[in-house]
Amino acid sequence: MKPILTAILFCLCISAHAVTLSSLQQRFSEQPVLRAEFEQQRSISGMDKSLKSSGNLLISREKGLWWSQQKPFALTLLLDDKRMVQTIAGQPSQVITADSNPQMFQFNHLLTALFHADTAVLEQNFTLTFTDSGQERWVLMLTPKTTPLDKLFKTIALHGHYFLETIDIEDMQGDGTHIRFFNQLTEPKTLSHAEQQLFAH
Repeated sequence: MKPILTAILFCLCISAHAVTLSSLQQRFSEQPVLRAEFEQQRSISGMDKSLKSSGNLLISREKGLWWSQQKPFALTLLLDDKRMVQTIAGQPSQVITADSNPQMFQFNHLLTALFHADTAVLEQNFTLTFTDSGQERWVLMLTPKTTPLDKLFKTIALHGHYFLETIDIEDMQGDGTHIRFFNQLTEPKTLSHAEQQLFAH
């Protein structure tokens, strides 16, 4: 009886720790602030070498997304509910709103939805396939179902554990983008004064 009891308890432990899309979304929503570093590698058809970039990002549930590329050149992207501000290496900032460029704003707004695993937003644009990979690891595959996303991307795959760890994007031209996130921090749970100023521009 002892081996059977052990097996039952083992199965109960597995089911108790199974990762679901709803539990993932709840976990992400409980993180008011997320800070991380990233490395991005883009493979383009016809080019021998991949394009690499790196930097850090800050996500605030109240303020939005701040993406700062540091290499190979400085680029910042600020995204909130009303606007997207892009600044490249000291050039004048480019501001995009939902009114001035609806498609661009919608696409960039999906970035925030990805980090929050916001199923309500994602399901409007993608068919979602969620897989529990075991040991609390998971994969979320997004297949575009709306235009213009279905003309741009084949699939977007999100892999993670406690945090979102990688995003793999395959586009319709056969090019690929791999983004790795690391050194994720959720403390402190409030923005510092310097971090608040990033969203004030």
